[in-house]
Amino acid sequence: MMNYVFFDLETQNLFDDVGGRDHIDKLKFACGVTYSTAKNDFIVYWEKDVPALIEELKSATKVIGFNLLNFDYKVMQPYSPQTRFASLPTLDLLLDLQRTLGFRISLDNIASATLGTAKTADGIQSVQWFRDGQLEKVAEYCKADVDITRQVFEFGRDNGLVYYKPKLGSKLKVSVKWK
Repeated sequence: MMNYVFFDLETQNLFDDVGGRDHIDKLKFACGVTYSTAKNDFIVYWEKDVPALIEELKSATKVIGFNLLNFDYKVMQPYSPQTRFASLPTLDLLLDLQRTLGFRISLDNIASATLGTAKTADGIQSVQWFRDGQLEKVAEYCKADVDITRQVFEFGRDNGLVYYKPKLGSKLKVSVKWK
């Protein structure tokens, strides 16, 4: 049975806190959420749960997310130096779209153009919630991002395309092969 695991994480720190984008490995894991097609359910992971999260990712037929290779996996690397995250069977929707379009695009842009829905917050707000001890808000935001990622993937898989909005102009489509 195929088990696609959709994954996203939130961090404890911002780039400004750790000396910039070159120090992703210092952002520290706050919360991660997966959605497993085999379990048909979400699981919330906190920093203490990272080993269990890694096991779930390793057991997946494919891990699907948005900016996994250049962000999420790099945040997780210090928690498991021996794990080669980049070798996990991964579909990074951002990298796939970037290869086709020639530029980076946000999940919020794709979701609003394709699904007519927007993200519920952003990573900066999530870090503030974490610092304020509002952990349920962090988990709900992360869960919403995982669900949006899943819906974008399913739309692309079923239709062979997703939509995006350029800075100027109307909605455009981009072909995808997410079978």
